[in-house]
Amino acid sequence: MPDPQTISDETGLLVPERRTVPAEAAGERVDAFLARCRPERSRAFYQRLIRDGHLLRNGKPCRPADSVHGGDELLLTVPPEPVFELKGEPVAFAVLAEDADVLVIDKPPGLVVHPAKGNWTGTLVNGLLAHDGEEFGAMVDDAMRPGIVHRLDKDTSGIMVVAKNAVASEALRRSFHDHTVEKTYLALVMGEFGTAEGRVVAPIGRHPKERKKMAVVEDGKPAESRYRVLAAAAGTTLLEVRILTGRTHQIRVHFAHLHHPLVGDPVYGGRQQALALNPMPERQMLHAWKLAFPHPRTGVVFSFQTPPPPDFQAVLRALGMPDFGGAGANFLPASATGEELETESAPGT
Repeated sequence: MPDPQTISDETGLLVPERRTVPAEAAGERVDAFLARCRPERSRAFYQRLIRDGHLLRNGKPCRPADSVHGGDELLLTVPPEPVFELKGEPVAFAVLAEDADVLVIDKPPGLVVHPAKGNWTGTLVNGLLAHDGEEFGAMVDDAMRPGIVHRLDKDTSGIMVVAKNAVASEALRRSFHDHTVEKTYLALVMGEFGTAEGRVVAPIGRHPKERKKMAVVEDGKPAESRYRVLAAAAGTTLLEVRILTGRTHQIRVHFAHLHHPLVGDPVYGGRQQALALNPMPERQMLHAWKLAFPHPRTGVVFSFQTPPPPDFQAVLRALGMPDFGGAGANFLPASATGEELETESAPGT
């Protein structure tokens, strides 16, 4: 089968490659089809190309999860890759706990999790390589996400767990997939709620017109968020939100859908000037407050909690709400020998 990459003609210019999907591949995901054709390129590599619009199926853009049909015409263009080496860099983040398998951190707002277009350096991944170049360096691949098993948006703060080896990475990914990880957030939203608690069950997918946004759409992936009101003041509500699924921008999309966008959210309508805030926060007021997960080696559940960062706390005070969050972690033995996660309070680099 031809190599699904661009080829060079005699002028040296890149020429998009066309291919026809054979009948026996019908029903296969398009990203999986491309990865199977050329296994030395990762599936994540093709997913990025498809999301960036570099693949046309029958003349139209498609999604990585779309299925191919026999006779489909695929046109793939691979843009020149940036020439850079993924290196460790000093990046500030607080280390909450660490052992041979996992690293638990408190991600500050404004920190991008992994390198991508527009953010090739200064990411959490660069900081992880500086923190432990031997462990994380051994996991670097085409996806450039060593140890990353889940992510937070750039401007969302809070707890993340990172795998320090391939076995731990696979186990943690399985835990997230099987919903045995509990993720609880603090979200400050516009407006007040008439009920103390509730849930949002609404499918999320790519916005039909604005491709950089997500939205509640009929053909989206199932998504469920459960919330509880913690406080209300000055036309805003502080919520505890537990997500049972992990869709992109899930909390931001769900509460914007309810006409309660997150305060400060520049993408989903949370920068209304009706609030008694001057200036308005420049990011969404969303914090990954608690995280509980089974240890990838022992299965023992570890739980962590960290308070929101100073800018979040300042907004709460400005609205007349008390400081909220609390810090701490509950630790259980990580092995039958009594080994435990080592906890730290100083910023990691």
